[in-house]
Amino acid sequence: MSLDQVVQIAGALLILTAFVLTQRNVLDARAYPYHLLNLLGGAILAVLAYGGQRWGFVLLEGAWTLIALVGIAMRVLGKEPVAGH
Repeated sequence: MSLDQVVQIAGALLILTAFVLTQRNVLDARAYPYHLLNLLGGAILAVLAYGGQRWGFVLLEGAWTLIALVGIAMRVLGKEPVAGH
């Protein structure tokens, strides 16, 4: 397994961890850890997709990253983001 593949799996696992923990009611979808896991996982996958010129995945993971960033910004500004999956 190449380093690129290991990093891809790590990015995907970050996003999946946030999802699973939220589904199991261990993590609140409005909490910083949820957004940070999605931000890091999405950013990793977006960068790798860009490097591989996988434009559909750049769009998907780029949007995922931006949505997580907005969630963090809303928390910092004291606004309550809408909970969802």
